Amino acid sequence: MNKYRITFLPSERIFDAHEGDTILDAAMKAGVYINASCGGNSSCGKCRIKVIQGSVISTRHPKISKADYDKGYRLACRSRPESNLVVEVPIESQIDGSILKDNGRKPLILLVSDLGMLIKQRKADPPFFKLYIELPEPTAEDNISDFERLVRELGRILKKHIFSADLNVLKSMARTFRESIWKITVTLTLCNNGFRIVNVETGKKMLENYAIVLDIGTTTVSGQIIDLTNYGHDICTLAEASDYNGQIRFGDDVISRIMYCRKTGGLANMQKALGDTVNGIISQLVKKSGVRKASISHLIFAGNTTMTHLFFGLDPENIMLAPYTPVTNVYPHAIAKDFGLDLEGHVYVIASPCVSSYVGGDVVAGVVGCGMSRSEKVTLYIDVGTNGEIVLGNKDWLICASCSAGPAFEGGGIQFGMRAETGAIEQLKINPVNYEPMIITIGKAKPKGICGSGLIDGISELLLTGILDQNGKFKRDLDDSRVREGESGFEYVVASKENTQICKDIVLTEVDLANVIRAKAALYAGCKVLVESIGLTFHDIERVIIAGGFGHYIDLEKAQIIGLLPELPLERFIFVGNGSLLGTRLFSFSRRFIDEAQSISKKMTNVELSTSQKFMDEFVAASFLPHTDDKAFPGVLKKLHRYKLLP
Repeated sequence: MNKYRITFLPSERIFDAHEGDTILDAAMKAGVYINASCGGNSSCGKCRIKVIQGSVISTRHPKISKADYDKGYRLACRSRPESNLVVEVPIESQIDGSILKDNGRKPLILLVSDLGMLIKQRKADPPFFKLYIELPEPTAEDNISDFERLVRELGRILKKHIFSADLNVLKSMARTFRESIWKITVTLTLCNNGFRIVNVETGKKMLENYAIVLDIGTTTVSGQIIDLTNYGHDICTLAEASDYNGQIRFGDDVISRIMYCRKTGGLANMQKALGDTVNGIISQLVKKSGVRKASISHLIFAGNTTMTHLFFGLDPENIMLAPYTPVTNVYPHAIAKDFGLDLEGHVYVIASPCVSSYVGGDVVAGVVGCGMSRSEKVTLYIDVGTNGEIVLGNKDWLICASCSAGPAFEGGGIQFGMRAETGAIEQLKINPVNYEPMIITIGKAKPKGICGSGLIDGISELLLTGILDQNGKFKRDLDDSRVREGESGFEYVVASKENTQICKDIVLTEVDLANVIRAKAALYAGCKVLVESIGLTFHDIERVIIAGGFGHYIDLEKAQIIGLLPELPLERFIFVGNGSLLGTRLFSFSRRFIDEAQSISKKMTNVELSTSQKFMDEFVAASFLPHTDDKAFPGVLKKLHRYKLLP
């Protein structure tokens, strides 16, 4: 079988492709990230590359113009090398991770919750804890085994008599005891009404006890390293790191990834891609914090149900097939090294429990982390993402649902849509007189696309300036060059090509607008059905908590203008940022919070919206700007009347 060497620019990564591989396949193996929202089935048209040297077998895709095709542009998923190649990945096809680094931007409103005090009240009992012990040396009169000697001392301290030990502990026990002159630090965890010994170290290391917590998202993976000996009013987060989930090269959403798992070796490839991402984050955290890997006692993560299945290597196929049944919602504690993670052999992995196929452990962790499950206030928790996950309730009851909002808010299905990266238009204001836009991009760079917050801004501005009607259609009688008929219908020019990185006009099309309207309609309808299912209205909601990375940057007023969020007083909304990490930090400090998560996952009532006629009716009603029910958004309608956009 022939091999062809491919050089990827601008990264200058070089990798061999086997005959029959696509350039996208080669990029995946080389770790070169190319936007491939559709998972490589050529429907999104975003994996554009430019062949600089060499020849490929390819046919022109409709989303590549003949002029660009003649210049060497191809889709990576439809192109196979027939010689050695030099391939350039254009800026619009690159995935930029710089926005994931700490850039000082914080949520608009921070949840006031003294997590340290909560831990204090629960007497901080980490799931893995350390004890320093000085053992009496063996004598002719006291020559019991090393393990029995340790158990005898532990029993005196912990007032328990049931102890077990991992095999790796027994293998190193004799050497460790004698090298340390019988002065040791033991790491234990509670197990089956007794204690399990998972590690034995030389000397006094009680103050070296750390945990890694992760939010494993479909798009990004975020992590922190936590000092478990430092608690009180401040939880000690020593370092933070984030990266794109390596699985994105197999598709943007969970369905495309589940479909990929059907291929031979697909599940193993998916699991490895995630493991590689997690290892990269572990490496960053250790480097930034200066913590020894040997001092890390456990790793706790939360993710949606599909991501959790893929981490454990469980077949996710039935998650997407009716009646939507996961393999399990509760996951065993397991050794990190068994998943290829670059941690010591004693480190265990704990996963947040899930509720259903589409309400995952990230939501459970968020509910625990924000304190919703301990509050008397009736609270609506919304995790905004590809799957809008919603929880309603308080400390006495909880009900949840998931609605497929689609990838529009992360740039999927939008002609110039992109994730929140440097160069993405995140804020947009339109002059109501001359229709000229004012834009702000992430990183203040030249624009190369538009992200979710920019889409919300854009649609609300187009509506308020009268460029757009409530059906999501551009006014046809406007005498302005920015509103024009393009290849896919009418469009609004957000940025002219001479002012962009990609040397193309960045536009919002009616097709784009329809995709965003469907996404916002699904989320709003899901919230409405959930609230009304227990006889409440939106006005009965005392607090709305918005979680998720995208939630940080939503302009509440504009989100209400387009009908994404219910029209409630703005002071009722709270942004918590990454709710999943809030919860996993609590889990790392106290197993009682882990128990709380287990209890919540079992008692939370799941409402299946995919088969609900009520949801479909509400979805249709919400597929309008802001809504077909004028009474639902009286404040928005007042604005439209004020601007004389309605009679």
